[in-house]
Amino acid sequence: MSFRTLIVDDEPLALEGLRILLAQDPEITAIEEACSGKQAVDAIQSRPPDLVFLDVQMPEMDGFDVVNAVGAENMPAVVFATAHDRHAVRAFEANAVDYLLKPIQRERFLAALRRAKTRARAGQNAADRRIVTLLESFGKASRRLRRVAVRSGGKTTFVSIDDIDWIGAADNYVELHCGGVCHLVRSSLSELESALDPEEFLRIHRSAIVNTSRVKEVRAAAAGEYTILMEDGERLESSRSYLENVRTLIRNPF
Repeated sequence: MSFRTLIVDDEPLALEGLRILLAQDPEITAIEEACSGKQAVDAIQSRPPDLVFLDVQMPEMDGFDVVNAVGAENMPAVVFATAHDRHAVRAFEANAVDYLLKPIQRERFLAALRRAKTRARAGQNAADRRIVTLLESFGKASRRLRRVAVRSGGKTTFVSIDDIDWIGAADNYVELHCGGVCHLVRSSLSELESALDPEEFLRIHRSAIVNTSRVKEVRAAAAGEYTILMEDGERLESSRSYLENVRTLIRNPF
């Protein structure tokens, strides 16, 4: 059986890498590219492929928007790609849906391709309940805040979520602490917390949220309280109200 394949990614180098890998398979007879969600929707609706390699995180219309626009029942066999989202990896695995974690490894790609071709041969597609469940369980998480607009002096700059070490409350504002630089944003800590990935950011106090990857050390203090030492040297105190969050932080994932 031969397979027509659509690869979708907003990064040209990612498209080139997928094309090189697919070209090595003699059963892949045609490879079409799309560099945006809209182009992907148009291609799937006008020239339905057998397989789709679909990036999760794209501007304006992400991978899950593509599936929603086309309709799960109309989607070909899909292999999703994600740069780092742990929610996505767990969701794909739990729902038996193939995924590729960037940077894509050749052996992992070949395994995903084999499974996708098997599904296509069997006539299975995204209409089955596994994809629908995936959309329900991960669609919201895929739209987590990725950057914050900071307005100052008549201009707006953007701070990547990945650059934030910790966040503090300051009356009607929040302070974004990024490598020794502090940005002031008009928002409440609770509003910002609701838009952040809870796997990456944890609230430890009514006035502080930490980037878990920037926590260097956690020391027990008073009963139910801890001192959090950040990589930038900042010492933050947790409160008993957020004891479970700190316990989650220091608990091994195995």
